[in-house]
Amino acid sequence: MSKTKLTGLILGIVGFCIPLIIQFPGLSLPGHLAMSIFILAAVFWMFETIPIYSTSILVIFLEVVLLSAEGFINFSGMEYSPVPYQTFIATLADPIIILFLGGFVLADAAVKYNFDKNMTRILLKPFGQDPKYIILGLMAVTAVLSAFMSNTATTAMMITVVIPILAKTEMTDPARVSIALSIPFAANIGGVATPIGTPPNAVVIAALNQQGMNIEFGSWMLYAAPLAVGMLFFAWFLLLKLHPPATKVIPLDLKGKWTQSPKAYTLYVVFGLTVILWITESLHGIRSSIVALLPVAVLTLTNTFEKEDIRKLPWEVLWLIAGGISLGIAMKETGLADWLVGSIAWDQMSYLMLLAVFGIVALMLSNFLSNTVTASLMIPLGISLATSGIVGGPAGMMIIGLVIALSTSFAMVLPISTPPNAIAVSTGVVKTKDMIVAGTIIGVVAMGIIILMTRFYWHYIL
Repeated sequence: MSKTKLTGLILGIVGFCIPLIIQFPGLSLPGHLAMSIFILAAVFWMFETIPIYSTSILVIFLEVVLLSAEGFINFSGMEYSPVPYQTFIATLADPIIILFLGGFVLADAAVKYNFDKNMTRILLKPFGQDPKYIILGLMAVTAVLSAFMSNTATTAMMITVVIPILAKTEMTDPARVSIALSIPFAANIGGVATPIGTPPNAVVIAALNQQGMNIEFGSWMLYAAPLAVGMLFFAWFLLLKLHPPATKVIPLDLKGKWTQSPKAYTLYVVFGLTVILWITESLHGIRSSIVALLPVAVLTLTNTFEKEDIRKLPWEVLWLIAGGISLGIAMKETGLADWLVGSIAWDQMSYLMLLAVFGIVALMLSNFLSNTVTASLMIPLGISLATSGIVGGPAGMMIIGLVIALSTSFAMVLPISTPPNAIAVSTGVVKTKDMIVAGTIIGVVAMGIIILMTRFYWHYIL
């Protein structure tokens, strides 16, 4: 075992024991147990003490044993009502997992019928063969798509474009990491630009609507799109600095022929229909995870995607995300998430400090909880502070809502932080440490810009 993994093992075990030894005021016994699992998982994910998907499986196992109604601990007489063990296990069939599965099936089928190479040829032709501009092109296309459709669906689709590019680069070229990370980062960033780009935006807008504030589509873009554009260019610049291309040209073959067979035509139709349904979700109302069942069903029924293809899917990534979802459920059900948010003395801070802390807490929580759950947890507190007069009326309420929604979308430190990050891991190119370094810098810079916007941009247009 390497020194890094040994350090992670020791820190993980010590971290797991701390909440079991030290009593934190106001936190219940289930909350302490959830905190132990949380610390163990966070350390193991960061140090990769064991494979990251194994950590997720360990999380689910510990939750079933320690926190479920069928576990070893009797919680009778406590306020905590243990959830059935199926709640933790069922995360493997969560809608987001199904969305992943649909994306993986589309991506692998595209590779099988060379559809990915033809898409690359069409989308990247305007950007030439310089690696710098290829990465910029990938990020621009991804960000624009994710502004109007699910970040996860966008990433799953764009990964099919990236695979043939990676195949054309040398295995030792650092740019491989930049290329693989460009997709999830651009998807996360692009999602902040529109109200429908990512669920936290909708959560915050819905909460503000309940307070009588109507947020129009164009108004949200006026507030958030400048941040998305600026951060997209910064992320591009950062990736090139951290993982600069070793060559000036990636010899992409921009000539090619479409595979012509009944199965290939089936894929083309299903792929196009799935993407159209994902993009127009706000019009027809069919959830993207339900749409994701379309390629799974049709491609397997028509033998376009066969048994051998199913066995090759990156199932470990699905386990990875299931563990992250399960951890979020445990934190919410045991009251740990509420305790973390409520343990901060918000009313004793200055206005700017309060906004900064709100953003930092949202950013940190979202790296472990679902972005949507984090926004759902924090927006009621933000609104209550605004209605109590601590943060300056309707404009203050709008600003604090923007801080919460936008901060959650810049949580991209770990593979489990967002589904797009996990998809990038499935390429086999990205290491957790690469994601931690780049994701942390992007998160910190985004937080700084968001705070500046509260003072020098939103303050004047609201």
